[in-house]
Amino acid sequence: MDDPLSRNRLDEEASPYLRQHADNPVHWQPWDDAALAAATATDRPIFLSIGYSSCHWCHVMAEESFEDEEVAAVLNESFVPIKVDREERPDLDRIYQTICQLVAGGGGWPLSVWLTPEGKPFYVGTYFPKHENPQRGNVPGFLDICESFAASWQTDREEIENRARQWTDALQDELETTPASGAAGDDSAEVADGAAGSGAAASDAGDDGVDADVLGNVAKAALRATDREYGGFGSGGPKFPQPGRIEALLRSYVRSGTDDALSAATGTLDAMAAGGLYDHVGGGFHRYATDREWTVPHFEKMLYDNAELPRVYLAAYQLTGREAYATIARETFAFLEREFRHDDGGFFSTLDARSEGEEGAFYVWTPAAVAEAIDDERTADIACDRFGITDGGNFEGETVLTVDTSIPELAAAYDCSESEIVDRLDDARGALFEARGDRVRPARDEKILASWNGLAISSLARGGLVLGEETYTELATDALAFVREHLWDASAARLARRFKDGNVKGTGYLDDYAFLARGAVDAYAVTGDVDYLAFALDLARVVVEEFYDADAETLYLTPAAGETLVTRPQELQDQSTPSSAGVAASLLLDLDAFAPDEGFAEVAGAVLDTHANRIRGRPLEHVSLALAADKRVRGGTEVVIASDATPPAGSSADGEKRSGPIGLPDAIRTSLASTYLPDAVVSPRPATDDALEGWLDAIGVADAPPIWSRREQRDGEPTVYVCEGRTCSPPSHSLADALGWFEGGGAGSPTDASEAAGLDLDDDR
Repeated sequence: MDDPLSRNRLDEEASPYLRQHADNPVHWQPWDDAALAAATATDRPIFLSIGYSSCHWCHVMAEESFEDEEVAAVLNESFVPIKVDREERPDLDRIYQTICQLVAGGGGWPLSVWLTPEGKPFYVGTYFPKHENPQRGNVPGFLDICESFAASWQTDREEIENRARQWTDALQDELETTPASGAAGDDSAEVADGAAGSGAAASDAGDDGVDADVLGNVAKAALRATDREYGGFGSGGPKFPQPGRIEALLRSYVRSGTDDALSAATGTLDAMAAGGLYDHVGGGFHRYATDREWTVPHFEKMLYDNAELPRVYLAAYQLTGREAYATIARETFAFLEREFRHDDGGFFSTLDARSEGEEGAFYVWTPAAVAEAIDDERTADIACDRFGITDGGNFEGETVLTVDTSIPELAAAYDCSESEIVDRLDDARGALFEARGDRVRPARDEKILASWNGLAISSLARGGLVLGEETYTELATDALAFVREHLWDASAARLARRFKDGNVKGTGYLDDYAFLARGAVDAYAVTGDVDYLAFALDLARVVVEEFYDADAETLYLTPAAGETLVTRPQELQDQSTPSSAGVAASLLLDLDAFAPDEGFAEVAGAVLDTHANRIRGRPLEHVSLALAADKRVRGGTEVVIASDATPPAGSSADGEKRSGPIGLPDAIRTSLASTYLPDAVVSPRPATDDALEGWLDAIGVADAPPIWSRREQRDGEPTVYVCEGRTCSPPSHSLADALGWFEGGGAGSPTDASEAAGLDLDDDR
């Protein structure tokens, strides 16, 4: 039988990150049964390296250590070296990132973990230089660590295993245990630490254990963390986009009218759009800024950032009417379509930070390079002044483009009109884009992940509505069709994680189901295609079946039928992507309106009750859960639109591609586009109850749910029904009039309104 440890086995993997290491002299193994069995059989510790293809410091560590024969000899002789793509295995990444954060105070990639053969960690860190190097921080050398543990595994085994047991217990307390499962774990400590800062005592909590002003508490915490000088959150660098925090601030402004919340949100949006985080030539956002001023980014581009950020720019556009926010969303969507889209519709994962071995080389400029790209000298000078391009540069002698000079300032300096400046800058950007196309492009990771595609689908569907662009709706529905075709097994009702060049791998995780279902709901809201709603319900049913633990009253990241690891992780905190538990809880609250007998709201409520202490104690770390809790406290908003424009059930079953938001009448669509209704359930439905029969079959329910029951089209015109909590407006042909009824005090008579709508209040949530 072939000895798996005798060679590097990554050439058998489809992951671009793993294949980057297929030629290393290290005998890398994938995380699979063969590697884990070999660790047990040889009684060797595991060295686990977790990263992703566009990770700059992953490349550096590979060049310094994993391509080095001396290091490889130690790893091959004394360890079972395993490589993991964190995008393929978020469960492993969550587990071992957590222990890194617990013992080292932070995490990141590459993640370097030393494990017992059973997978229990006993040493952890991120990047290590081959040898100790003061210029790379006060960390030991990687080779020294490996040699030390190779020796101590033989001489000090008991001490290593004792530490591994302690660390594994800590992981289980942090990631798996909940109060409902019999131990308080870390929750009690979190609320004790955070209660004073939140300003809310336990006696102020609502029935679900979360303060009635949970949104206000999140916004207050976000305001305390806001950098008022440079935007963003925190008083130094690096700075990461935090779309969830921005969204919370925008919602708080709408709820409370607090100008501070709006200014903090828009100040951050403005700073990110003006700084080097944003690609001023090609559109789209880099991963994060290395400095407080948002000047120099870490240059990799991720699908999730370029899905989540346009959503908050669209929200700010709806609230403020500032065209600049719409422009950022449009340019980011154009970037996604141009750089990330598979020919058949799905979206790839990342663009590398490096090209030709240099970080940022594709994106930076000098005055000479600008002059060469732009024929007109005056236009080139204006471009250099606009984007701060100087001989000295701001990044290793070259310049990351930022908005350095305003349009009015340029007009004054060049003694011309602002319109001429705008035209010349448009010409300049076009010329720079064309010239940049001749450079060596960063590598692209062409994995297609169900979860990240769900985020993109949701954002593009939203863009199709708000911006009135059918192209964005088509991009969303094409991506949804791609994921359903390649990653969804309809016969088994199960979702796979990843598609790459025809290769499908991995069991779907909670984020895959939750994010994709959210995207499907948003696609339904824009198109009126009930097939998308039916798919979202199918995904939600699996969420409850496979990821909800009734004893622990929580949602786990991994399915019940998944691989057994040292702990079963929950994903409660918002990280680079939203908390999958938070998104799932919000989703289940929404879908309960369509399938009220399936207990979705009860599951969501149990999860939010379980983690109420976390939400109260550390709201900024749990924004997605907090927003779901806020929805539960106030009851949510429903906008039901009955019209002949809504397609009949089954009309897209033949696979014919739809185009445009066909399920929304023009006037109502226009009104929705300009109205900020965060987290509203927008539900197109057929004009008559008779036409609902096929819809009920499609979503798998016997009777019309309350959200649709007796909400028919009136007077032969599209009709809108708006409900907030248990209060409903009268039927109206105008969304603005229906919303205005609440603002005008009509909400004081919910019974009269319900009777006017032809509703039985007891049947309405």
